[in-house]
Amino acid sequence: MAKPLYLSKIFKSFLAPCFLLGAIIELHALNPLSDIPELKARSAVLMDASTGFILFEKNPDDLIPPASLTKLMTIHVAGKEAAEKGISLDDPVKLPKQSWAVNQPPRSSLMFLAQGQIVSLDELFLGMAIPSGNDAAVAVALNFSPTTDAFAKLMNREAAALGMKDTIFVEPSGISEENITTARDFAIFCREYIRLHPENLEKYHSVPQFAYPKASNLRPSMQDKVGTIVQNNHINLIYSFDGVDGLKTGYIDESGYNIALTAERNGTRFIAVILGVPAELGSRWGIRARDADGAALLTWGFNYFKTIRPEVPSIPPARVWKGKINKLPLAIPENARALTILASRGDKVRCEVDVDDLTAPLPAGYHAGSITFYDDEGALAVVELRTPEELESGNLFKRFLDSILLFFSKAFSPHIAG
Repeated sequence: MAKPLYLSKIFKSFLAPCFLLGAIIELHALNPLSDIPELKARSAVLMDASTGFILFEKNPDDLIPPASLTKLMTIHVAGKEAAEKGISLDDPVKLPKQSWAVNQPPRSSLMFLAQGQIVSLDELFLGMAIPSGNDAAVAVALNFSPTTDAFAKLMNREAAALGMKDTIFVEPSGISEENITTARDFAIFCREYIRLHPENLEKYHSVPQFAYPKASNLRPSMQDKVGTIVQNNHINLIYSFDGVDGLKTGYIDESGYNIALTAERNGTRFIAVILGVPAELGSRWGIRARDADGAALLTWGFNYFKTIRPEVPSIPPARVWKGKINKLPLAIPENARALTILASRGDKVRCEVDVDDLTAPLPAGYHAGSITFYDDEGALAVVELRTPEELESGNLFKRFLDSILLFFSKAFSPHIAG
């Protein structure tokens, strides 16, 4: 059977921003491509959360409604707004009439907000994360913007800032098919979400159950009839797959079954975004297929890949010729602090640093050398060093003097005739 064309792209994802020199040879030895999962989903991405490397992609740029995955952006934007405005997540917030459960569209998932309840942002975030309450999303949006449309503009501004090139939000709950994203975009977002809000995985997204309302959510005159409703986390894999601790599921007819998953084992965290699992055979089949896709993709990732964080020595400054400065400090690149490699490699990692001489003028971002990582089997990765700033030319005397020094440096440098 012919392999899908997207499998070849796995190699491309390793080639930027660093080059895994031994990857292709070792891939054939381990043969992860022969074990690649066949997914029911229309679109999927598996990403290393630490490095941003995409290890697997299937139609990653297909435009698909995120459904309730939208609520992750709502939590992110609201949390950011609250922090900037000095609003505590534990303080009670207003519940506008538009946010009551009885005023949500048909077939909405609900937290069951109602008139007169006392609720905090923290509870609303949990109500979005676990029962996926559309009412909770509306309530959160209206506590930071006059309308849900205005809040959607905040969401779109944030999406653009995070590099989500193909994502558009029109409302905060995900019920509209006019919300659009891609698996690639949403994996990028999930990586930033986890980096910025690591506490949210334990606080919201891996909580098994949500009970609401409680007596504390009701006024004293109503506490004799609490009517608490208990709802389970829709991420079934938090109960059955080792390491899964988030993030969110979603479904509307126009998208099918979606899920954004993350799992961590032994210092390696993966993000799996799965969109468009078909639902023609009904909800039970769709949910099972979505969960099976997620488990298969994460299992494949942990079987064949891991994240390492090698020690990197300080980088010596680069010698600058004909410039205003003689030496340029170089920092350790962020993509050298964590590497995605094959699971069978990297037990004993060492590195070599090679810094080039530079001749001004040069732009910022110019190649200035490299860091090469090795293990006992050979080269693992090469990470480029680049100029952190523009290098301007020195004055006429400096350029003339350096030209003479360069001439004699090259003239008397050792060479081998061949």
